[in-house]
Amino acid sequence: MAEIKAPVFPESVADGTIVEWHVTEGQQVNRDDLLAEIETDKVVLEVVAPDNGVVTRIVKQVDDTVLSDELIAEFEAGASASASASAEAAPAVDPDQPAAPVQPKQATDGGEPVQASAESDHKDQSPAVRKAAKESGVDPKNVEGSGRGGRVTKTDMSNPTLKADSSITSDSGRPVAEAVGERTEKRVPMTRLRKTIANRLLAASQETAMLTTFNEVNMKPLMDMRTKYKDQFEKRHGTRLGFMSLFVKAATEALKRYPAVNASLDGDDIVYHGYYDIGVAVSSNRGLVVPVLRDTDRMSMADVEAKIREFGGKAQEGKLGLEDMVGGTFTISNGGVFGSLMSTPILNPPQTAILGMHAINDRPMAVNGEVKILPMMYLALSYDHRMIDGKEAVQFLVTLKELVEDPTMLLLDL
Repeated sequence: MAEIKAPVFPESVADGTIVEWHVTEGQQVNRDDLLAEIETDKVVLEVVAPDNGVVTRIVKQVDDTVLSDELIAEFEAGASASASASAEAAPAVDPDQPAAPVQPKQATDGGEPVQASAESDHKDQSPAVRKAAKESGVDPKNVEGSGRGGRVTKTDMSNPTLKADSSITSDSGRPVAEAVGERTEKRVPMTRLRKTIANRLLAASQETAMLTTFNEVNMKPLMDMRTKYKDQFEKRHGTRLGFMSLFVKAATEALKRYPAVNASLDGDDIVYHGYYDIGVAVSSNRGLVVPVLRDTDRMSMADVEAKIREFGGKAQEGKLGLEDMVGGTFTISNGGVFGSLMSTPILNPPQTAILGMHAINDRPMAVNGEVKILPMMYLALSYDHRMIDGKEAVQFLVTLKELVEDPTMLLLDL
C-alpha cells in the first residue's frame, strides 16, 4: 500500500485546502491521472497518480485543510478496480443456505419505483459543472441549462440564470441565491485565493506608509520603434514585440541606480537585493496573480516577451506553479490593458515599491512652444515611505520615463 501526499509547499505557503477529488475510493486510475486539486494562498496544485492502480482510501475530504507533504489518500499500485471492489463488496455465501428473497423496490403512491434522484443528478453533471457548483455554492438543479436535453453546462454555471421557482440554499441552509421575478441575487463564498488577496491588500494599506508619485511618458518613440521592427522581431525570435519588455528592462536599469526601490523590509532590517526579480501582475479567472521574471538584468527583450506570454497562458489555464509565484523584488501592474487612465497601485509586501502602467491616450502637449497631439501614458509609483524617501521615488520614476522615451539609452547604457 502506497501513500499519496500533498505537494511540498514552500515556506511562504502554510497550508492548502482540498477543493475537488476527481476520483472515488476503489476507482482504478492510470499513472499521472489527475486525482485531486489543492488550493493554496497562491495557486491551485494538482495531485496525480504515482502509478497504475486503485485509490483504496481517501483520507482528506473536500474542504479539509492539508499541510505540506501530509497524507491525503492511500493507493495500491497494480491493483484492479474490479478485484478490489469484489473483494470488499461481495458477501460470503453459504451454499447450504437458501438464497435470500429479492426485496421489491419501494413505490410511490402511483406505484412507480422511487429512484435515487439526487445521486443520479450528480452523476449526470460534468466534472466542470460540479467544480463550478462547489466554487459558487449554486445548485445546478436550479439553473436553466442550455445544453442538449436541458443539461447544465460550465458556461451556464459561470453566469447562472435561475429557474423562476428556484430558491437556492447552501448546505448550512443559508440562502446563496434567490430568484424574484426577473431580479436575481447570488451569494457566492470567497475562494481561498480571493480571501488571501483581500487580506494582503488590507495589510498593505494598514501596515505600510504607502505614498504614490505620478509622471507621464511620451509613448511615441516606443510606438514608432515597435511599428518599425515588430515584424523582424517576431520573425527572428518567434514572439511578438510588446511594450512590457521595454518597461521591464527600463525598470531593471532604474532599480540598479536606486537600490532602495529594489529592497525589502524584514522586521527592523532592510534587505538590499543583489538581483532583479520583477513580478508582473496577471489577471486570471481566480483573481490577480503575480508570477515573477527571474534575473531580468540577464534577460533579453525577447526572453521577457516570451516568458510573459507563457505566464499569461498558464494563468488562464490555472497552471501557474508555486515556483512561478514565489519571491520578487519589484512589481509592475498594467491596468492600461483594461482601459485604466490612472490609479494608485497597492504594494505587494514585503516589496517596497510597485509600478502602475496605464492606458495610452492621445493628448495635446506643449513641445518647444507648439501644441502637438502625442500618445501619452500616466505612470504611478507607489512606495513604502518608511524605506524610500520621496526624492528617490521621484528620481526613479523620472529615470524610467527617460529610458522609455529614448530606448537607445538602454542600448548605449546611458
